[in-house]
Amino acid sequence: MNIQRWISRREPNWQRLEELLKRVEKKGIRSLSASEIRDLASLYRSISADLARARTQQVGQTFIQFLQSLTTRAYTQIYQGSRRQEWQTVLDFYRWEFPAIVRETFPYTVFATCLFVLGAVIAWWYGWQDPSFLPLIVPENLIATVRDRQQLWMGSIVGIEPLASSNIMTNNLSVSLAAVAGGVTAGIYTAFLMFFNGLSIGAIAALVGQNNLSYPFWGFVFPHGSLELPAIFFAGGAGFLLAKAILFPGRYRRADALKFSGARSVQLVFGIVPMLIVAGIIEGFFSPNPFVPLPFKYLCGIGLFALLVAYCRRQKKN
Repeated sequence: MNIQRWISRREPNWQRLEELLKRVEKKGIRSLSASEIRDLASLYRSISADLARARTQQVGQTFIQFLQSLTTRAYTQIYQGSRRQEWQTVLDFYRWEFPAIVRETFPYTVFATCLFVLGAVIAWWYGWQDPSFLPLIVPENLIATVRDRQQLWMGSIVGIEPLASSNIMTNNLSVSLAAVAGGVTAGIYTAFLMFFNGLSIGAIAALVGQNNLSYPFWGFVFPHGSLELPAIFFAGGAGFLLAKAILFPGRYRRADALKFSGARSVQLVFGIVPMLIVAGIIEGFFSPNPFVPLPFKYLCGIGLFALLVAYCRRQKKN
């Protein structure tokens, strides 16, 4: 191989890669256009082959070190840079995309919320009117604790906070995922979950109200419920979004409508998982803590809900 001719033929590629790397190292990968990013990847592969050839042909240690430096820098930017890009994509999703999806799917969330509230109102009303109704919804041991001992059951969490918190997270995630998956039943199972969970909270509200324990009960619910309940409503909305694609695909083929709505539902799930994790931590460690004053618990719950509303209203400035 004629070393000088080979170097003169390949040198423009090396210079081009050097130019792209300087720009990326100074301004980041986003400073490159799509075609320049493709060039960067192509030149990296080409110059990796040049390095292998240079070592085989023993063209000189100076050239080998130069090509080694180029390939190392290119590898760092392509692979570590892509990982940075992935993290940036995740951050952008939670900063801008998830709030936008919440606003876009808000009518479905409202429908899920209305079913929940309807169930809660019905159970609360019947719970006050008919004493035999509550045992149909509320477990007997909870009724006995509240009626006979005039106590709430949350004290059982104290002392086993890590275990309780993980169990709470698992349960809430299961309910939320079931609500989303229920969309494939044309929304029937999603509607059942929303309504039944409403019945549960309404019946418990009636039980604690009858025994003058409403104030400490809602003091327990407010801190974590400010995130937990909206997350479940978002999950119900995701399920109804799937149901709408099945029942009313509109001008799209049903498969295409389901594919699009499914992508939106998955994005909602990605968004609500952190909400449920935080809610589970609060419910396990903060909400049942007897040393935290009840007014402060109410204040924290209201504050968290206000922050959630503000977050969901965020819009990216162009």
